[in-house]
Amino acid sequence: MEPRISIVTIAVNDLDRVTAFYEAMGLKRHQGITDNVAFFQMGGVILGLFHRPSAEEDSSIRFGEGVSRVYLAYNTRSEAEVGEVLTTAEKAGGKIVKPAQRAFWGGWYGYFSDPEGNLWEVAHNPDFPLDAKGNISLPA
Repeated sequence: MEPRISIVTIAVNDLDRVTAFYEAMGLKRHQGITDNVAFFQMGGVILGLFHRPSAEEDSSIRFGEGVSRVYLAYNTRSEAEVGEVLTTAEKAGGKIVKPAQRAFWGGWYGYFSDPEGNLWEVAHNPDFPLDAKGNISLPA
């Protein structure tokens, strides 16, 4: 496992309002993927804004009391690596929140939480390539 954070996601109530805020801050929204989500390239990491109900359905977690609406993603180089990272997290004391499975967007993914309940998504998305250093980028 190569240590990295690929995506920082915020589950938002008002996607249009929060997207407009980040655009006003100077970030450029990726125009290729916009259904209930807004992505912004930030160096070698992506900021994702995910409509809260969609994020809850995707993760199987209800955000709110005791559960942060900010979660992290670790993108892998292969589908097999998703399972390896989830297994490592569980062996280290984490909890598998959603086992590895096919994603609605075509990739392979699952979720785990650390011992204090902080949420991580682990995903293989060939449309979001990783460079040799593990930096992620949005598709052209």
